Amino acid sequence: MRIGYREWVFIILGVQFSSFDLVMAQAKKKSGPRPKHIPVRTCVACRRTDAKRGLFRVVREADGRVAVDPTGKRAGRGAYLCHDSACWEQALKRRGLERALRIDVIQPEDRAELEQVAQKLGPTHDDLPAGSGKNTKE
Repeated sequence: MRIGYREWVFIILGVQFSSFDLVMAQAKKKSGPRPKHIPVRTCVACRRTDAKRGLFRVVREADGRVAVDPTGKRAGRGAYLCHDSACWEQALKRRGLERALRIDVIQPEDRAELEQVAQKLGPTHDDLPAGSGKNTKE
């Protein structure tokens, strides 16, 4: 039996595959570029997960100071909080940040700075009046 240029037959383990089957199998494997990996982090107060860029990072530096890390790249142990002032208040009141950052006490100057950030965040999702924007659930 003579096999022509376009009629290749592959015999693998006793099963015959034509060149058309081989081309179709390769076409199915190509699904385009892989989706970009998005790191996910958890808020230490409410335990909601979100993209790393969607949360604030609070970092404990080597000297024990605590500060907000806007870039997300500062050296030190980090903890993440939502953009919700209630989460910030809860994390400060219930010592969630101290646990996550593995420190005994946040220094008063650092606590005052964190409280200022929480106040700048504005009203919480629960404080908004009904029907006042995209934060309401209908």
